[in-house]
Amino acid sequence: MSFRVSKEFIHATRAPSSRYVPARSAIRQLHWSPRCQQQYFNANPETFDSVALNKDAKDKVVLVDFYAEWCQPCKMISPILENLTSDSSGVKSGSGRSLDLITVNTDEEFDLAQKYKIRALPTVVAFKDGQVVDQFVGALNEAGIKNFLAKV
Repeated sequence: MSFRVSKEFIHATRAPSSRYVPARSAIRQLHWSPRCQQQYFNANPETFDSVALNKDAKDKVVLVDFYAEWCQPCKMISPILENLTSDSSGVKSGSGRSLDLITVNTDEEFDLAQKYKIRALPTVVAFKDGQVVDQFVGALNEAGIKNFLAKV
């Protein structure tokens, strides 16, 4: 059996009076990354409450896309929102928080739409720390949505 001894180890053990300072390559570097962005499609009230109204999620902005299957502008905006909130996009809110997406079908979850006074589709509501912070109504292009995200 053979052992490989690094130069840093030899340097450290050579002179007892010298202080051991490891070479930069010998220092272990740890990297932290935020939790992956999540997407919740066709959320029910329980999922909505646990994600959008979660006051403990200090590092997230939750976008809630209220839509209906028959709504053509909703079909235009949904892929843009899904792309912007995916892990690979790297888009963050103006406050630097990562983005989660919840989609709510207003035909199936009428009470949830009524609770948030959804009168037109598509409506996108931004939640931060469990509170509504902003919203927009209608189909925006990707640049318009990025401008909206810069505000939240």
